[in-house]
Amino acid sequence: MSTLDVRPIPAFKDNYIWLLAVPGEPRAVAVIDPGAADPVLRELAAGKLRLDAILLTHHHADHVGGTAALVAATGAAVFGPAQERMPVECQRLHGGDRAHLPSLGLEFEVIDVPGHTAGHIAYFGHQALFCGDTLFSAGCGRLFEGTAGQMLASLEALAALPDPTRVFCGHEYTVANLRFAMAVEADNQEIADYARQAGTLRAAGLPTLPSIIGLEKRVNPFLRCRLDNIRSSAERHAGKALPSPVAVFAEVRGWKDQF
Repeated sequence: MSTLDVRPIPAFKDNYIWLLAVPGEPRAVAVIDPGAADPVLRELAAGKLRLDAILLTHHHADHVGGTAALVAATGAAVFGPAQERMPVECQRLHGGDRAHLPSLGLEFEVIDVPGHTAGHIAYFGHQALFCGDTLFSAGCGRLFEGTAGQMLASLEALAALPDPTRVFCGHEYTVANLRFAMAVEADNQEIADYARQAGTLRAAGLPTLPSIIGLEKRVNPFLRCRLDNIRSSAERHAGKALPSPVAVFAEVRGWKDQF
């Protein structure tokens, strides 16, 4: 199994483009969700790196907007979701497929994670998860194209990955997400502890990511919708009974939308 070196390339207000390299292949790299080309091109030039592959999780412009320019500049191979419109020709992937990056000695399993968009996919391998805008640290993506049931199923599929899996999501939303998590689950001391840690990192200008799956299962309200205390909190907010985990998830997601 190849060891991944994953570095964040900040873009826009709060996006991360993730750059992947492996020991022993110092020049060959891949990037995940390049919403802008210029930050990636600067990183490539500074490190004398060769971009061999681009992995896309969904069609939103802040995740794919730099793809065409990067392909024109580097000739990188592109991988993307089979069910979404992509900005360039790419290898179309469904859940259960594998993305092979031979020059880096890497291979990723593709997971279908509809909800934020209808055809969103995630990439899992080498103890790392690249999940775009489906799972955030202490949060999840808005439901732009999918249903609450789809998103809950997608999140639970990601939560079933091994606890040590590093979670590389598309945005730096952790501090704001933890404020909401504390409103939903005020007696969860681990949320409060993580909020202090995340605040310290951001105050120093450092990313809060990656998270890990094991931590997310303890602090992320969207992964905890089957727990009685989350259901009770959601029911108090809704002012009515919520008869299913999907109903709880939908209430918590709507609550977060207005938080």
